[in-house]
Amino acid sequence: MTRMTDAQRALAHAFPKDFIWGSATASYQVEGFVDEDSKAEGRATSIWDTYAHVPGNIADGSDGSRACEQYTRYPEDIALMKELGLDAYRMSIAWPRIFTSLEDMRAGRVNRKALDHYTRMLDALREADIKPIVTLYHWDLPQYLQDEVGPYGGGWANRETALRFGDYAAALAKGFGDRVETWTTLNEPWCAAYLGYAQGRHAPGIRDDAQALAAVHHLNLAHGLGVSAVKAELGEKAQTSVTLNLQVNRAATDSPDDRAAKAQADRIANEVWLGPMLDGVYDPQIFEDARGVTDWSFIQPGDLEQIHQPLNSLGINYYCTQTVRRAPAQVHPQNAREDPIVGGTNIDILPPEGPLTAMGWNQEPEGLRDIVLEMSARYPELDIMITENGSAWEDELVPDDADGGALTVHDPDRVHYLSEHLRALNEAREQGARVTGYFAWSLMDNYEWALGYSRRFGIVYVDYPTQRRIWKDTARWYREFIRERRAA
Repeated sequence: MTRMTDAQRALAHAFPKDFIWGSATASYQVEGFVDEDSKAEGRATSIWDTYAHVPGNIADGSDGSRACEQYTRYPEDIALMKELGLDAYRMSIAWPRIFTSLEDMRAGRVNRKALDHYTRMLDALREADIKPIVTLYHWDLPQYLQDEVGPYGGGWANRETALRFGDYAAALAKGFGDRVETWTTLNEPWCAAYLGYAQGRHAPGIRDDAQALAAVHHLNLAHGLGVSAVKAELGEKAQTSVTLNLQVNRAATDSPDDRAAKAQADRIANEVWLGPMLDGVYDPQIFEDARGVTDWSFIQPGDLEQIHQPLNSLGINYYCTQTVRRAPAQVHPQNAREDPIVGGTNIDILPPEGPLTAMGWNQEPEGLRDIVLEMSARYPELDIMITENGSAWEDELVPDDADGGALTVHDPDRVHYLSEHLRALNEAREQGARVTGYFAWSLMDNYEWALGYSRRFGIVYVDYPTQRRIWKDTARWYREFIRERRAA
């Protein structure tokens, strides 16, 4: 087992006593229960069900039909969280379970069986003294909304999806009431829009830059409508948030061209969300960057006022950085790049350097420090919460001699990753950043979207054939870190 060093103990002591320690998952990645039994309870098909069943879309040919079976095993998982010493659990609600058809949604007919399930789970978390941080949308859009096609496309390219999201948020706020600690509207809309509608590497698998930018705006609109719906139902006491995977782009050199490439990458990755949600405007340069892709006619009068709602916290998901440089114009045809920068055909993304994780991502903890400092300086009124941070490695089950030969995973690389990012986060905090919580991604190994079950991010190992949860060294280390902080 990887034990805490003296430096790591000192780091634990540096965080304030009211700092929130948590872990996170997402509904489609862990719940399972996507079979006929689930459909009997009313669950509709999601875009990820559809996408996963297309041959070639998922690396290992799998889907989320079993995942981690948390839909039925949640009491076991909450006991695991309690043993870890978590203060909070970040989870998401499966929209296709709550409204089983477009007709039901338009009529306001909630699926009581699903609502009751999540209510029991929220109550169980509260009884265990674990705060539920609830994400309303973590990518599992009902397929019936993707099938509803408007002038700019279906799903998030269609304005109606944003309007229906407001109805969905209102139904959850009414159903859950004060059981939820923080209401997070969206998780990583960058992925939903760009990977789903521009690159096609995520559901619904569309490759159309114009649809992607329509999706950007309608996700922004959905966020604003969701916050308004929650506040209308629960009042100003409701804590609201959004989680963004803000890109940390580094310019390859200090040349004006490379700095301009970085600024352009920042606009299309970050400013399309930060501007409307937190400032109430789109940077006009974004429209210029996307010239020839769309005329932005999907933006209607009053949209920006609706999008720009007061929030209590900003969630940041962080894993790695990327380095960009200016390339000759049109060197990359649209929709033919590994990492989509819509309108960025003259931007090169350089290969990552240094030791890489199993995802092929670099490890730069300073990127976390930098983005947290930047956001805290820009929005000093908001609490910053690190809602995802973690790493995938090639885990191997081995006998643990220190535990009578019981199976475990020795994962020093993951422990090092976690420790170094917590060090960088504390540096940001000591430099004045208003950071209030950290959520390790993820609580357990799960369905890693287009990579299926071939990548493991969990601090707890899942043996998928048996669904047994097995502690990795990282889980023990994280528990010790949290205990050390509390004992200080």
